[in-house]
Amino acid sequence: MRVLELTEQQNINIDNRERTMQIGTKIVKFSKSLALALAIGVSSMASAQLEDIVKTGEAKVKDGLKSQAKVDKIVDSSQARLVEFRSLVKQVDGLKVYNNQLSTQIESQLQLIEKFEDSTAQVALIERQMLPLIIKMVESLGQFVDLDLPFHEQERAERILFLEESIERSDVDISEKFRQVLEVYQIENEYGRKIDSYSQIITIDGQEQDVNVLRVGRVALVAQTKDTKLSAVYDKATKKWLVLDNGLYRNSVKNGIKMANKQASISVMTLPIPAPEVAK
Repeated sequence: MRVLELTEQQNINIDNRERTMQIGTKIVKFSKSLALALAIGVSSMASAQLEDIVKTGEAKVKDGLKSQAKVDKIVDSSQARLVEFRSLVKQVDGLKVYNNQLSTQIESQLQLIEKFEDSTAQVALIERQMLPLIIKMVESLGQFVDLDLPFHEQERAERILFLEESIERSDVDISEKFRQVLEVYQIENEYGRKIDSYSQIITIDGQEQDVNVLRVGRVALVAQTKDTKLSAVYDKATKKWLVLDNGLYRNSVKNGIKMANKQASISVMTLPIPAPEVAK
């Protein structure tokens, strides 16, 4: 009985040991599983935190790029405004100079306007004084033509008649009338500096002759028939044509006519020129 009890006790002890070992093995396996689970959890948590950190960093980089873009835009805008400001400053300086120049011109123009207004106020007075002067000038010109050598008589008489008619016209300004008179005076003045030749019928010794007239300024007025057989000179004292010595003056008058018609070069001529009158 005692032996049986010992054997059963041993078996119980053996079962207890085996159970203890099984429990230990399970504990070890559980501990390993728990450790592995903890390690996996810790690793998952670290990976999640790392992703969060990376995302946060990327967000900050993007925010930095946006901020830098804004800064660059502000800098570019400031530079553009600075360039525009400098350009406007130059324009303002140029406009100041231009305005000063315009002010000087305006002041000068105002002075001219004032002078013109003063002159305009005198126009009526000047017109009243000009008309009698023009009339007197035309009368004097007519008298001068009558007393002058008888060349281009019809042409000169027509000019005088035109001036007389112009004076009577109300549609012609005083300034235009005065200009016309000065123009005729200029033509008459030119007659004294030039020579010319033209054809005319004159009376010599009571007979009409078709001649070529040679005028040398207002110094001499001579004529010669077409066949050059007769030469004559106008005498202001008697207002007649006087026959010249054809042997002495024939070639000279003939050459003078050619020179006036530009058929010969200018050269010395022998012409009858009256002595100047001596004032008493």
